[in-house]
Amino acid sequence: TVLLQSNINAHYNAVDPYILQVVNISITGFICLALIWSMSVLIDRAEESLMAEQKITDDLLHNILPIHVAKDLKETGRTIPQKHNNVTILFTDFEGFTELVASISAITLVNELNHIFGRFDDIMEETGVEKIETIGDAYVAACGLGEELTEHAINCIKAAQKMLYYLEERNRNHEIKWRMRVGIHSGPIVAGVVGKKKFRYDLFGDTINTASRIESSGEPGKI
Repeated sequence: TVLLQSNINAHYNAVDPYILQVVNISITGFICLALIWSMSVLIDRAEESLMAEQKITDDLLHNILPIHVAKDLKETGRTIPQKHNNVTILFTDFEGFTELVASISAITLVNELNHIFGRFDDIMEETGVEKIETIGDAYVAACGLGEELTEHAINCIKAAQKMLYYLEERNRNHEIKWRMRVGIHSGPIVAGVVGKKKFRYDLFGDTINTASRIESSGEPGKI
């Protein structure tokens, strides 16, 4: 039996303390940079999320209130009622609505009105008219509130014509036939937000009352 023996002595030279210090500083710096980058990403994402939420809030507020009123509420927390000397009111409702309500289901009624009023909303944007509210089957809009316009009455007439044309086309392909009356009147109006909760932008004055009376005494399909 042959035994081979070898003495192997390992020699480890001590690492230079200066190099260790440089390595430690480099690692610490890298960790700090990584943390700063991570925080920057988190902050950017938080800002983007906040901006997205703010946009959603602004859009919801603008759907409830005119843009200039919503701006006052955001900046000061309140609005001051304003008098407008020359505004045109567009007032509509449907003939035979009470009888129709009794003849169809509530779900069908809501779906029908939602579809029709949704198209009316688009028409208001197309013609530069401001939707004010819907009350049952009544649709109320106005033009000339936000800024001085010389063609506010013309805009409301164009909107009414588009609304009537839309209903004519719709009635051809739907079982339920909608016949709408339209009243339009121009004059002074006072506008403002009423209440502390569930803000409601409303109009006051004889002009809107006259538009309502003209509509109720009008003929379906005509302005």
